[in-house]
Amino acid sequence: MEVTKSTADIRELNQKIEQESAFIDLLLMEINKSIIGQKQMLERLLLALLGNGHILLEGVPGLAKTLAIKSLSKAIDAQFSRLQFTPDLLPSDVIGTQIYNIQKNEFAIKKGPVFANFVLADEINRAPAKVQSALLEAMQERQVTIGDETFSLPKPFLVLATQNPVEQEGTYPLPEAQTDRFMLKTVITYPKQEEERLIMRQNLAGGAESIKPVINIDTILKARQTVSEVYMDEKIEKYILDIVFATRNPEDYKVPSLKPLISFGASPRGSINLASAARVYAFIKRRGYVIPEDVRAVAEDVLRHRIGITYEAEAENVTSEDIISQILDHVEVP
Repeated sequence: MEVTKSTADIRELNQKIEQESAFIDLLLMEINKSIIGQKQMLERLLLALLGNGHILLEGVPGLAKTLAIKSLSKAIDAQFSRLQFTPDLLPSDVIGTQIYNIQKNEFAIKKGPVFANFVLADEINRAPAKVQSALLEAMQERQVTIGDETFSLPKPFLVLATQNPVEQEGTYPLPEAQTDRFMLKTVITYPKQEEERLIMRQNLAGGAESIKPVINIDTILKARQTVSEVYMDEKIEKYILDIVFATRNPEDYKVPSLKPLISFGASPRGSINLASAARVYAFIKRRGYVIPEDVRAVAEDVLRHRIGITYEAEAENVTSEDIISQILDHVEVP
């Protein structure tokens, strides 16, 4: 594997990425017709899409989580399906099932809504574990098994799940094994007052303009290919590994006070996704190489759901975000 690149190579790569990433402005401009503010949420959606990952959005109702993913799929001219998770949902409602055809005297496969480019799993924590786990194979292997047949899912395939952190009655928290399969967990906050004024005006004036497709799926697949060319130096690789290892053994990174607060650290999937998200972030910022700021910018969203906190941390009101910011303060920046 090529580890070092010359300045000329980097310059050439920068120029290529400058051209290849031009569609991002066009895409965001189109989505902003219906979404006001929420810049971070849109950026994170692009990170998951270009990084070939999935995203979990957490926020109170009414913050345009559903509208954002719908707008994204319309602007990309992609297939979109929405799954409203409820306690009575069955796995076959998600992935599909075998239906008996009397005329032909045989079973036929009826594919479920998971066969789409963008799958919105709305309020994913409302459905029981067997339904949540029906998504596991789809998210990890990008395939679905119905009966004894296995079907590949379309490319790109992005699961965007939402959950409401406020209401906990009748919900089933996602197990660690499942949250770990999400590349990012993004917490959505309220809009600023000026943004909310514009949202209010837009809705009173009859709603947003309709969104038109501005790019196609091929553009996304090509951009993913270019993202894989973004240069990551060995020092940046070490920085990513140091951050992840500090979540497992904080005493080795001069933060022994975190040891009793962490029940388990980030998995190797955390390292992979942190490197992948940092690369995409560099691509979005029109750069052909990753810098430490890229890693720091995405670290919280990649790691917040991968760190288990102990009862002691809960008693002291310490969150996984607090632990990540302490780690970022102490791990040496290259």
